[in-house]
Amino acid sequence: MITKRIIPCLDVKNGRVVKGVNFEGLSDVSSPVELGKYYSDCGADELVFYDITASAEGRALFTDILKEVASTIFIPLTVGGGINTLDDFDRVLKCGADKVSVNSGAIRNPDLIYQAAKRYGNQCVVLSADVKRVDGVFRVFAKGGRENTGMEAVEWIKRGVDNGAGEIVLNSIDTDGVKGGFDLEMLSAVCNAVSVPVIASGGAGNIDHFIKLFKTLPKVDAGLAASIFHFGEVKIKDLKDRLYESGIAVRR
Repeated sequence: MITKRIIPCLDVKNGRVVKGVNFEGLSDVSSPVELGKYYSDCGADELVFYDITASAEGRALFTDILKEVASTIFIPLTVGGGINTLDDFDRVLKCGADKVSVNSGAIRNPDLIYQAAKRYGNQCVVLSADVKRVDGVFRVFAKGGRENTGMEAVEWIKRGVDNGAGEIVLNSIDTDGVKGGFDLEMLSAVCNAVSVPVIASGGAGNIDHFIKLFKTLPKVDAGLAASIFHFGEVKIKDLKDRLYESGIAVRR
């Protein structure tokens, strides 16, 4: 049985980990280096590092902090933010990333996914989609959730997988930071459309939300969260113990 992954997410702005609600109202949390090491030591399966303002500010991802984070952890690291070219892939992989997450860069140039998968392999390319309901339709948003692309989300994600994305991170803007549970409707639509691993992001508020996620949608491969881990509301060991007790396979 494939084990479900638990993945903390570091949203980094100006060298600090921040967290907001519905992608807005960001508040300072901690140092990404300290937090990354803490999660690596506490049993997280992977770590995601997003430079969340790189695309909106039109700059490259900060690599000095990334190198420091990569050097202190012993779990797979996915990195995103300002990834627009193959050179950007190259740069973050050389800094210690195991996988590279593309979002706005792929929206601007969908061929980027194909080119990156060809050069580095599908397993290295993660398509991250920030999705929000607009008049009842799942729409893809760019630039850290600031800009409605008008694209229907499920079709966009299917296209990304067809181009070579080996994994999907589905960020629900509607549930982000609200702590009312994962967006099961949105996740179900994506899981039924693609055959690659899908990571659920946005909405986790307690351990029961993870249990409900994996029980309701067995196709979901991983649960990603930020604030509940950052602020100590849920400890990763406690979460994994409860998942295991609920009959959900996890690495302990």
